[in-house]
Amino acid sequence: MATANNKIQCFVCNTEKNTYNCKGCSNEFCFPHLTEHRQVVDKQLDEIINGHGQLQQTIIQQKQNSHNSSLIEQINQWETNSVHQIQQTAEECRKTLIKLTQTLIDDVEKKFIKLSEKLKEIGEEDECNEIDLNNSQLKLTQITEEFLQSSNTSIKEDSQEFIKRISVISSFDSYQSNHPTTSTATILKNSITTSYKNYFPISIPAIPWNPITPLYKMLTQVQPLIKQQEIQTKENQFQQFGIAVAGGNGQGDKLNQLYWPQEIFIDNDKSIYVADYENHRIVKWKLNSNTGQIIAGGNQNNPLNYPRDIIFNSENNSFIISDKGNKRVIRYFDQNQTDQQILVSNIDCFGITIDQNGFIYVSDFENHEVRRWKQGDVVGELVAGGNGKGDHLNQLNGPSFIFIDKDYSLYISDRENHRVMKWEKDAKEGIIVAGGNDYGNSLKQLSHPRGVIVDHLGQIYVADQGNHRVMRWCKGNDEGEIVVGGNGNGNQSDQLNGPAGLSFDNEANLYVVDQGNHRIQKYEKILN
Repeated sequence: MATANNKIQCFVCNTEKNTYNCKGCSNEFCFPHLTEHRQVVDKQLDEIINGHGQLQQTIIQQKQNSHNSSLIEQINQWETNSVHQIQQTAEECRKTLIKLTQTLIDDVEKKFIKLSEKLKEIGEEDECNEIDLNNSQLKLTQITEEFLQSSNTSIKEDSQEFIKRISVISSFDSYQSNHPTTSTATILKNSITTSYKNYFPISIPAIPWNPITPLYKMLTQVQPLIKQQEIQTKENQFQQFGIAVAGGNGQGDKLNQLYWPQEIFIDNDKSIYVADYENHRIVKWKLNSNTGQIIAGGNQNNPLNYPRDIIFNSENNSFIISDKGNKRVIRYFDQNQTDQQILVSNIDCFGITIDQNGFIYVSDFENHEVRRWKQGDVVGELVAGGNGKGDHLNQLNGPSFIFIDKDYSLYISDRENHRVMKWEKDAKEGIIVAGGNDYGNSLKQLSHPRGVIVDHLGQIYVADQGNHRVMRWCKGNDEGEIVVGGNGNGNQSDQLNGPAGLSFDNEANLYVVDQGNHRIQKYEKILN
């Protein structure tokens, strides 16, 4: 630690003595004070070692109790209370941002078009020179920089006593002075504090820049981006980020889990009845509940075997279930769930529906047909297909889920033909109302469609299972539009994984059976 020197003044007693230099602090100490200095250093080392041991013990305790902390409970409670309102706020801000971005794109596009006309004029005159090239190059550079840099859009968070408000504030060049825009939405203020910047820049897609690229080619590269923004702005009528209202806790047989769900029914109280396929049961999830209640199957007394569909008959308060594995359609009465009645037997049942007269329709996947059963019928009446497997208008190929409207027109997801067929009452053949252009992911195509429902406007909603999206076909259109999903196979709130069943509640909110994610997603209707 120290080396002896000739007589030098001691750092402590200020007396000239034989001293020793401390290499740590570079001071000179006489021998007695060197000893004291060493003791002080040793004591400080002991304190550091003790502190290290205490910290180690604290870390061990925290690791053991990390999942049982009261703060974790607060976080869970905050998440439950806040997530719905946060998603509403985010959706409002997305709409505002899309509108602002579209305005910026439109402004830049006008300048592009003007420059394009100028370039065309120069080319037709065949008198292009270096001055024209330099001016055009400069103008294009200016427009590009304006598109990439002039947007001053950001996300701002404003704090108040009990709430936080977030606003989308935008200003850019020619648009700012005449059209100042602010969109404010409120979210629940949380009691958990974290440190972050208040402003987050919005990144606008860049236009590829290369001085060698022909100018006119660069002008055309912005068109797909504009078209995509137009589609998103005009067509979306439901929130694009779904809320898990049943399941969503991985596959399993616990009461907060589902395993490969197929179809659903929603009553007037917004309780959801799920055909929990791999768990061989029907589960009821009440509004805002975190767990379900088994109302049929799930035990040996009243076994179900791969239930695929469930509907409700309001006339006698009974549930009708497509019990695929047992090759039958059965009825459970709401007030006496131990009493079951076999309605149809020896059938490869898939989808079921009921008309306003109480007649039951069942799709037979194996025989490529749909039959109707009246009360007391032993053999159902053929109403669609039944002409063998095929893709002609009087044929079906693996019909899955079905829907019937007030005019007794039957809509059939013709799964293996990748289309939806409409069979009007007493018709001998169907009409293609969605898909039918082989399988694929264009807006004119479907890939193994499943759930199908029709709203009060006659718009057809289809669970496009192979494309992980829900499509809507409007009357007279030769192509559909993406309603929700379509962002690839995944488990994020704006993604689906093999959607199956579809349903609306009494407020026209859309529910999707997200089969591969073992959850039911709710997409709230955006009110105009």
